[in-house]
Amino acid sequence: MGVLQLQQQHDQFTICCTLQSQKQVVEKQDDGPLYFEHAEKYGPLLNIKVAQKKINAGSVPMAGFPFFQLDRFLKILVQDLYKHVAISEEFAKDVSTKAKSGEPLERRVTRVITPGTLIDEKFMDPYANNFLLAVHPLDQSCSPSTSTHVPAEVRTDVLNATRATNTVGLAWLDVSTGDFFTQAVPFSTLASSIARIGAREIVLSDGLEGQLRQSISDLLDPDSRLLTYHNARFTRSPISSWASMLETPVPVEDEGSFSPEEIAAGSILLAYVRDKLQGLGIKLQPPVRRQENECMSIDKNTMRGLEVLETSKDGVAGGKGSLLHTVRRTVTKSGARLLRDWIASPSTSIQTINKRLDLVSQLLESESTIENVVNLLRRSYDCQRLVQKFSMGRGDADDLVALLKTIEVMNSIKKVLESNGHVSETKHPSTDKELFKPQPLQDLYGRLLLDGPNELAWRISQAIDEESLMQNHRREEAESANLASIAQGVLQSDGSAEEQEPIAAVLRSRELNRNQIEQDSVDGENWIMRKTASSTLQNLHQSLLGLLQEKEELTLTLREQIGAPSLSLRWTPGSGHICHVKGSKDVRQSTRAVVAARDARSTKSTRTFYNSDWTSLGGRIDQLKLQVRAEEQRVLYDLRERVVLNLANLRRNAAVLDELDIGCAFATLANEEGFVRPVVNTSKAHRIIGGRHPTVKVGLEEQGRTFVRNDCFVGERERVWLITGPNMGGKSTFLRQNALLSILAQAGSFVPADHAEMGIVDQIFTRVGSADNLYKDQSTFMVEMLETAVILHQATPRSFVIMDEIGRGTTPEDGIAVAFACLHHLYHRSQCRTLFATHFHIIADLARDFACLGCYCTDVAESPTGSFSYLHRLRRGVNRQSHALKVARLAGIPDSAIHTAQAVLESLKSGLFQQAGANSQPTASS
Repeated sequence: MGVLQLQQQHDQFTICCTLQSQKQVVEKQDDGPLYFEHAEKYGPLLNIKVAQKKINAGSVPMAGFPFFQLDRFLKILVQDLYKHVAISEEFAKDVSTKAKSGEPLERRVTRVITPGTLIDEKFMDPYANNFLLAVHPLDQSCSPSTSTHVPAEVRTDVLNATRATNTVGLAWLDVSTGDFFTQAVPFSTLASSIARIGAREIVLSDGLEGQLRQSISDLLDPDSRLLTYHNARFTRSPISSWASMLETPVPVEDEGSFSPEEIAAGSILLAYVRDKLQGLGIKLQPPVRRQENECMSIDKNTMRGLEVLETSKDGVAGGKGSLLHTVRRTVTKSGARLLRDWIASPSTSIQTINKRLDLVSQLLESESTIENVVNLLRRSYDCQRLVQKFSMGRGDADDLVALLKTIEVMNSIKKVLESNGHVSETKHPSTDKELFKPQPLQDLYGRLLLDGPNELAWRISQAIDEESLMQNHRREEAESANLASIAQGVLQSDGSAEEQEPIAAVLRSRELNRNQIEQDSVDGENWIMRKTASSTLQNLHQSLLGLLQEKEELTLTLREQIGAPSLSLRWTPGSGHICHVKGSKDVRQSTRAVVAARDARSTKSTRTFYNSDWTSLGGRIDQLKLQVRAEEQRVLYDLRERVVLNLANLRRNAAVLDELDIGCAFATLANEEGFVRPVVNTSKAHRIIGGRHPTVKVGLEEQGRTFVRNDCFVGERERVWLITGPNMGGKSTFLRQNALLSILAQAGSFVPADHAEMGIVDQIFTRVGSADNLYKDQSTFMVEMLETAVILHQATPRSFVIMDEIGRGTTPEDGIAVAFACLHHLYHRSQCRTLFATHFHIIADLARDFACLGCYCTDVAESPTGSFSYLHRLRRGVNRQSHALKVARLAGIPDSAIHTAQAVLESLKSGLFQQAGANSQPTASS
């Protein structure tokens, strides 16, 4: 029957790797095997030996591992290989049979784990959200047909029209925190939105037309492995059907603000989560509807080119060298997640930006406040993920203690804000409410709602026995270390299943010994709840104490009767309640005194036998302990319910801590690096004095070098700066640093400059670097043109564009033509702020009639001896020397090659090659 259940589950979850969790009668999970072709396919990938499990019908492949290593293998399967894993557990069909050995158990899939539905797995990145994203177009009937009767070029035209006109619904959530968002975006900006969200898994309806499905898949390349297709039976569900999965329902008056495509995407998303959680309850925060124009758009090429979240070299999120890594001074995990969101989605609201900047300014006025708040935040826990666990019924005693300490931190922070004079008690008349604007810290203080959470914290402190909990952890850690060392030997063995059996026997033997040691003293239990946690618990502990006293009396009585001072009363899994004596003298004495007793096991130096009085008393003690455990679980369940009742306030308070964390981080950064507060307005100007690249500056200082500051006044008078100069002269750094300053300012941070005044930017575009895509048959120049096309189509007068060396992937003539055409379009059509760097100096001559274009350059300083140094400071003008051979010599190109290059360069300058080409005539053979 068990194998039949396994086969049924295997057939039901065809796209999943199914792990079977085994349980012994003592309810200790001991291993998690793979069966059938899953064992043969994934066993080698996990470095697990595949064996054959014998059953009545023959044998089936099996690959098993100790259950405590589940997280390790889940990480490989889910996070590294992007597989879906179905967890199948065993349950007793009847509660009364669970303590009996050999009774049949029922197997059920309790959860399907996917990259986007992680809850509290240990391998989750604590510093980044684990978003699951659903994408759904407005009307699939508008999507191009996949019929073979329609010519390919016609289908392509229809698809392009769909891209231009269709709106796409987005809905994304983080199961681990309860965050839930929706947004409607044009298809043309879908790639930008996906890059901003950074989802771990993307869900599409399996009913999408083939061409549209392929189009979305192409947008994700090379991350198409993130795609999952789901049966979209719920796409037309009303928004009111979401209520069962939300903390509070969406108000009826707000339902109309959600577009049909957002509702469709949200319904697919929630249906997918519900299916994967297999009935596990979840309470998400009400959906927050994101507006397309409320944050700066940064597409995936710009994210990569500017190294906003990760470096292009390592591709590690938050890795050293990225903007996120450079500015991150947060001390909490949830604060780091919010910071990533702010950096990836800078605000376009002047009110929001100034509110964040005001907080940083106010914190900078009091370094003691920063220090005190940061020290307190270090003692807090990840409240967002903690409360979400409780909303799903998964929180344990450790989580309750962590929540208690976090609530204590909230109270302490409130007192710090009071004691440092950041909270004014002055009452303002109602007539002056519009004139009165509370200080940011006062606003955060007012948002900390602690009445309900404080009562919850008091109940937790009165219920949980922290000392006993710590003792339990110490014991479990020692046991895990012991089991891990034994299991490692089993896993590393290359022998057959028969050869591994002795090792497995040792493991079972040591497990029994561990259980025996654990049960040597039945009164040595470490309870997780205080005895006073409830009146029932208090009465049970009083009764248990009486039984334990009876046990002590019985021990003394038997010792006297038998004459064996070493006698002790024990319980073991294999023998039950036994009397145990040790030492040859006591063994002989017990043998003479207790002749009729049935022996459990005896050796020359030990003897174990049964005693009816101890069997009866031990059974009563066991039953009472079960009642204590059950009452502890009831108290735990009650505390979980109280956490859920305080869910909204706890989440709001956690959001306050996150904002405080970022505010302190930005203030600390400004202090350390000398950042200044930017002036953000509605103009189209970008005025920077003494600007620095935030990450390059740090890298140079680590090498003992100094960063050269530069000014930038691109905007209303000179919309476009055309920048020339030598290779390695700092052009690319200058371009990128000004884009990064806009991102930092609109994220709410001070910026690395002596003075900064910036108009709001709606989109940032970059065309930097070079790369090809051979898999998709795209050359370096083709990739460059594809990225350039996006910029020319989407840039608006409020955008900020940086273009670096357009046209270098083709002939000089074609390259100059393409580069000038792009500059012409940006100047006349897009009319946006543009920094345009090039080595095609003739473009400056072609653009001499552009009234709002300024030419700037970097230079090289050469000495009479031939040595040179780069002057990274920009000056007005055009530098017609790229000094490429100097860079080639620095890179180590052989002198012979350098001399050849110099000769060719001189010939080109003198026009000899052009003259030779003009005089040459094609031959007949050519």
